[in-house]
Amino acid sequence: MAKPSVLFICTHNSARSQMAQGLLRDRYGDTYDVYSAGTEQTHVRPLAIQAMHDVGIDISGHTSKTIDDVAEGRTFDYVVTVCNAARENCPYLPATQQNMHQSFDDPSSATGSEAEQLAVFRRVRDEIGDWIEATFAPEKKSAA
Repeated sequence: MAKPSVLFICTHNSARSQMAQGLLRDRYGDTYDVYSAGTEQTHVRPLAIQAMHDVGIDISGHTSKTIDDVAEGRTFDYVVTVCNAARENCPYLPATQQNMHQSFDDPSSATGSEAEQLAVFRRVRDEIGDWIEATFAPEKKSAA
């Protein structure tokens, strides 16, 4: 039996959706096939890579992808928008069993020193991780 698939979507597939993909794959990759995409393609933010590295998760090989790059006729069990802009402006959502929305602050808009910006990325990473734990933990079965 195939594992349930999860697609995280944000605007640029550069921070929130990338961190969500890395976190879910790290914690429950044996349970879920995990993907991420954006409504637009850019690059993965170096501070997102650093924030994930800080908790032992390597997303340095991830690339920014569009929904078209990932969907290609695929059906997902869960499609999760992680920002309001993606939810409101997404031209379409791939075929899915369940759409979910959980907005997180955009760490890419953080200002200040690099250390202050990294602190925002870490906070958002932790918020995403807490939500993933509450939503996708196999023993919770709220999403499965």
